[in-house]
Amino acid sequence: MPVVKGPQVFPRSEYLRRLAAVKAKMAECDIAAVVITDNAHITYLTGSVAHSYDTRGVVILASREEPVFILRWMDVAAAVQETFMERDSIMGYSEEFMGDPGKNGYDAVIDFLLDQGLGRSGIGFELCNLTVDSAEKFKGRLLQARIQDFSKVVSRIRTLKSDLEIVAMREAAAISDAGVLMAAEVMRPGMREADAIAEIVGTLARGANGKPGTWIATPYLCATSRTGNPHTTWSEDTLREDSQVNLEIAGVRHEYHAPICRTYILGKPTDRLLRIHEAQLAGLEAGLNVIRAGAVSGEVASVIHSTTEKHGFKKRSRAGYSIGIDWMENTTSLKLGDTTVLEPNMTFHLHLGSWVEEDFGYVLSESIRVTESGVEVLTKAPRKLFRLG
Repeated sequence: MPVVKGPQVFPRSEYLRRLAAVKAKMAECDIAAVVITDNAHITYLTGSVAHSYDTRGVVILASREEPVFILRWMDVAAAVQETFMERDSIMGYSEEFMGDPGKNGYDAVIDFLLDQGLGRSGIGFELCNLTVDSAEKFKGRLLQARIQDFSKVVSRIRTLKSDLEIVAMREAAAISDAGVLMAAEVMRPGMREADAIAEIVGTLARGANGKPGTWIATPYLCATSRTGNPHTTWSEDTLREDSQVNLEIAGVRHEYHAPICRTYILGKPTDRLLRIHEAQLAGLEAGLNVIRAGAVSGEVASVIHSTTEKHGFKKRSRAGYSIGIDWMENTTSLKLGDTTVLEPNMTFHLHLGSWVEEDFGYVLSESIRVTESGVEVLTKAPRKLFRLG
């Protein structure tokens, strides 16, 4: 029997507001349709959170209130349940488009565009999200269309969060905090890294304050000699006396991520560990003191970098990046030279992590929201070096 709509994360008006912003950009570019293929953008514009790895696209038509979601037939039910859209806005393509090197789901998208009489119109595509073959497919079958690159438009729109989105970010941040505290509770010498991460991930799934996690973002647990590497996961090793653990996790609510980093020491910290903690803490607090609407990203980064250097540690990586749906939005960075002016309800992962040797680094970070007068720190776990017995 047919499925029915499930609980909606946001009201219909929220999605129509987002679509109106996209359509305003379409009008500026004089294009009649946009094909959205970035998964985060599909979530942002429809509410779909199913993790399908088959080709799919959301077609936004200037003449139509709702977009048209074109995806594999077996994923239609999830789209009906999750999105704000009516069933007639969701189209499933047949299995003939699967496993064929000559065609895929994008051919179904192209067929729809041609059926709508758009073969000679201006059409926007997220070209940076497409493989070379896929981009050539669109260009080759839409020879008379005026193709424009629409790659960064939705990213820029979703950089500014609505108040409803901020609620989801706060819920995700509370889950992140719970994961940090669970790590401090369970990690002890003799424990396998795998068992530690199992407890942490379990907490990220169970959630906080009655709100479960709705996705598990890859957790990074880098222990001892691997603390110089920021992006490795747990190993088959066992935690030992004096093991250092750098943990980076993100609670997730409806695809909204709130990353956090904390460092743990199983035993007595070295002088270097204490000093780098103080350097990063000072840099983080200096950044929080200057972040507000109207501040410039690069100037914020400069304050952070100069502060950590005064404490004897040079930070080589950027000081943060825009977050929201998915771990990174790939728009604004808190890095030297970035001229982006901060606006209210931008959200960032303010990341002080430094990897100073191949076998040594330290991490400390918060998820934050820019406000008119300053900053709201979304994550609230103790901002300390966790010393575990």
